[in-house]
Parts: sequence; structure tokens; C-alpha cells
Amino acid sequence: MGYPQNRSEGCPSTSRHGTLVPMNPNTLRLRSPADVVCAIPYLIGFHPSDSVVVLACDATTGAYAVRLDLTAAEGLLEHVAGLLARRGPDGVILAGYGPAGRVTPMIERVRDRLHDHGVRVREALRVEGGRFWSYLCTDTGCCPPEGTFVDVTASPVAATAIAGGLVALPDRAELERMVAPAGGPGMRVATVHAERRLARWAENDASRVTELMAREGVSLVRDVLDRACAGERPPGDEETAWLGVLLSSLRVRDEAWVRMTEPHLQAHLRLWRHVLTRVAEPYAPAPASLLSFAAWRAGEGALANIALDRALSADPAYSMALLLRELFVSGLPPSSVPLDLTPDDLDEPA
Repeated sequence: MGYPQNRSEGCPSTSRHGTLVPMNPNTLRLRSPADVVCAIPYLIGFHPSDSVVVLACDATTGAYAVRLDLTAAEGLLEHVAGLLARRGPDGVILAGYGPAGRVTPMIERVRDRLHDHGVRVREALRVEGGRFWSYLCTDTGCCPPEGTFVDVTASPVAATAIAGGLVALPDRAELERMVAPAGGPGMRVATVHAERRLARWAENDASRVTELMAREGVSLVRDVLDRACAGERPPGDEETAWLGVLLSSLRVRDEAWVRMTEPHLQAHLRLWRHVLTRVAEPYAPAPASLLSFAAWRAGEGALANIALDRALSADPAYSMALLLRELFVSGLPPSSVPLDLTPDDLDEPA
């Protein structure tokens, strides 16, 4: 069986039960089902379990992966199938992770939905305990009943993925832990200091608080981003806490948002993850949304979804997070949604 060359392209679709994950800008040649099984953890960023991964392949526009929980609702399956149909891939490969009794019904559900939307399933696999089985191949010579052994970590595909900068964490929970709160006592004290500083502004002249936040916040965002892009150490507790407070100003947040240009996405990822994991929860929506957008633009769809979950958990009505959710659900690839605004388009703080 021949498999297409897979290149990056795609976008995330937010749900706790499914993730449409854009791949990083690397090329992997997948020539067999074993190559697919070895590639998937690196393409979605972690080793899946209790999941079905849909790998959509298109020789022209690239490939993208959809991860669905085995308990995903019918509405989500319908959304994903419709989304894939609109993108028009050459075909898709399904890979279910877990015991046959749980995986097989889900594979059948996904395959039926895709069929109803005219999407061709080129291969369907089940992966468990270091082996995989094909649902479509009946040749025991290449697909034995006991399954085919595959060493994901030692494969040439994995080596190529790692060399290209791709990482496969042990599971999705590990990715969630990477953005979990980790501020500690020092940050709690720093947050109190930052809040008192803002309170003093309000006591001295409440009418100028918005203006002062914008002016100082924009200056601070520019400074910390310059340092991040230069590879310097992230800000300390006091500066991080103050930045978190100032980011509650939409003008300050937007200053960071419009500066997410392609050459500096990794610097943004490092900075906003640092800020998100340290600020108090009331200040999480802005850095979480900024991290989510940067991850989406960088092709790290799983991280984009998890960061968006953090933003919406802290504030279900946060405007940027809601906008990102709609963008992600639309299924548009990052390359099709250019960031048209520049810092010059924002009003200079008074």
C-alpha cells in the first residue's frame, strides 16, 4: 500500500473530546501502516490513548490530524466529517488506540460518517500494546491475526520527526501539566504587590487608570518581547505579576497579539507559557489566549486547544478566547488567516 508524503497544514478544532491538530512545518514520508503509527504521536504532540486519530492526506495542500476521544458525541463526529469533506483531502487514514471492544465501534462510527460525506478512508488501524491491526487488509501475510509489532520510538520516522523538532509527550495530560499553574509563594506575594500598585493608581486618579495601564503596559510588552526574541531569560516574579495585571487592559493584550509574526512565534510561545503558568487565575485569560493563538500559528494544535481551555476555564466570556474558538472550529488552516494588523495600526498610548 502506498502512502502520500505528508506536509504541515491544518488547524485545531476546540473540544475536550477532539482536537484537530495542525502539523509543524516538517515533511515525513509515510510508506506503510507502520510508518503512520510511528508518525502520529509526533504529529499530534503526544502518544494518544483511548482515541481515534484521523490523518487526512492531500498531496497538494498537506496533511492534518484529528484526534477524537472514543466517547466523542455524534454531533462532534458530524462536525469533523463535514469539515474534512469541505477540505477535500485525497483520503484519510484512521488509527484507533485501545482495546478492540472500545476502538472498533468508534472506528465504524467515524468511517460511516466520513462515508456519508464522501470522504475516502484509505486505511483503518487499531493500535494497542506496541502492535497494530488493519481493519481493511485481510492478507494474513502482511497483517497477521496477532497484529504487527512496531517500535514507535526506534523507527526512522520517529528519528526524522525528532530531527525536525517534533516532540511526542507521553500523553495529553503531560501537555496539560506544561501549562498548569505553577506560581508558588513568590508569585503570590508579587501579585499582591502588583494589585496594590494598581490600587494606588485608582486612589490617586481613578479617571486615568485605563490610560496609565495602556501606556505602561504597552511599554512593558514591547520590552519583554524584545528580550524574549533575543533569547534572554523570562521575566521574574514581580515583573511577571505586573505584566499579568496590565494584560487585563485590552490595549496591552492587543499589543502582544499583533506582534506575533512568523519569525518570532517560538519566542511568543516561551513567553506566554511562562506568564500563564505563573499568574493568578483571574489574570490567566489574556496570556492563555495569546499562547493559544501563537501555538495555532506555529502548528502546535494540541497546545493551542489546551491553552484555549485554560482561557475559557478562567473566563468563559473572554472575548479573544471566544473568537479563537470560532476560528478553530471553522477548520481554516493558519496560513489562510493572515494577521493583517500591525503595531502601527494600534493607537499609540497617550
